[in-house]
Amino acid sequence: MTFSHSSSDFGFRRCLLALAGLFCLTVAAHAGMGTAVVPERTIYPGEELHSEIVREVEVTNPNLKPGYVSVTSEVLGKVTTRTLLPGRTIPMGALRDAWAVERGKTVALVFAGDGLTITAVGTPLQNAAIGDFIRVRNIESGVIISGTVMGDGTVQVAPK
Repeated sequence: MTFSHSSSDFGFRRCLLALAGLFCLTVAAHAGMGTAVVPERTIYPGEELHSEIVREVEVTNPNLKPGYVSVTSEVLGKVTTRTLLPGRTIPMGALRDAWAVERGKTVALVFAGDGLTITAVGTPLQNAAIGDFIRVRNIESGVIISGTVMGDGTVQVAPK
């Protein structure tokens, strides 16, 4: 008596091997998808993000649209512009830099050029982050001038 492979048994094994290979490829594809940052609780517009209220999770949805924050360090110190729900990815467009100067609060105005430095006090006419070009009213003269918000909260006045 001799035993041989029947054609149906051989086809079943090929199908099983193909499914196993497909499964391995799917697992490998999901493993390399990266991470996303999600809130731990509901975060409301205007709240500043810090490490206690967000966490990184592994991305497992291959249909997830790009444009979300993937690393916690990208959100620290940022402020939300809309409500963020727990467990949902944080879109990059839902964040902004914190205001370095706020409308109506006094700031130092600095003009420097040709070895001359002039300082004055002014009131910003809008909220602004570092690097923004804004308009500020000089408190003493009432003149509206423009300048760039600096890292120390002063406004570097632009020459005319």
